[in-house]
Amino acid sequence: MKTISISFLMVTILSQIATCHTARLEEVQLKYISDLQKIFEVQNEIKDIHPFLERVFPTAIAENDSFLVFDTDSSGKSYVFIKKAPTPMPVPKGVKAAFPLECYKNKVACVISGEIFDSLEGYVMIFHEFMHCQQLETCEPELKQKLGVAQKAMAKKDYMWEINYSFPYNNSEFTKTYSLFLKALEGNNSDDVFKYRSQLKQILNKDDFEYMVWQEWKEGFARFIENQIRRRLGLNENHYGIEKPFSRVTFYEGGSKYIEFLSMQEPKLLVEIEKLFYEMLNGEE
Repeated sequence: MKTISISFLMVTILSQIATCHTARLEEVQLKYISDLQKIFEVQNEIKDIHPFLERVFPTAIAENDSFLVFDTDSSGKSYVFIKKAPTPMPVPKGVKAAFPLECYKNKVACVISGEIFDSLEGYVMIFHEFMHCQQLETCEPELKQKLGVAQKAMAKKDYMWEINYSFPYNNSEFTKTYSLFLKALEGNNSDDVFKYRSQLKQILNKDDFEYMVWQEWKEGFARFIENQIRRRLGLNENHYGIEKPFSRVTFYEGGSKYIEFLSMQEPKLLVEIEKLFYEMLNGEE
């Protein structure tokens, strides 16, 4: 009888733990569903800015070493909870990223943490990440395969090369020329834009130039759309990175300005983003 009582007690305790865990998960789901629905409210205010803003992507919220994965229902106008899965690596609070989720059939998703929903600016950054999702689904993997700098990184299994690449940011000739390039973009001076672009290609080796263009295209495009959204919503624009010393984030701003410059000459580049990349890479050649 004693053994039976202990077994019954253990089953009861485990059942209560499971019930509490389920209740907690359902509580979290409901909270985030409400936050996620606001994405559609913001989308209604901005979707005419660019065709890419007409689509939202799966979203994974990182919490306690787990992903809470949400996706749209059949209507495309509501998020539903899909699953909870362990994160493949530690994910820091404040994460804002876009990548395929192995736990969700490798679908491209926006990966964030919960505090992003605390402000309207947080929602703007979700759409910034949606632009990266669009790049991933449209042409990014194919473009990477053709880049020497990416091929070399993959050969070394350097999967963080986009963040950790050793670019000569402090090279005085590069700093001077990129500063002049930014100034030419600010003044919409076509002759100087192409002159300094050509000089950058001469100053930098092939891998460095490819890396610069990759960051300008990838992050610059998302920054360009982000600032259009900010203007629409009455928020301050994001020009972080333009100050010295230069860093990878400098290319977010330089890329955004260069994309704006090129799109004024050929507006369809804002939708034909693969063509946009090659225009940024090859320029006046």
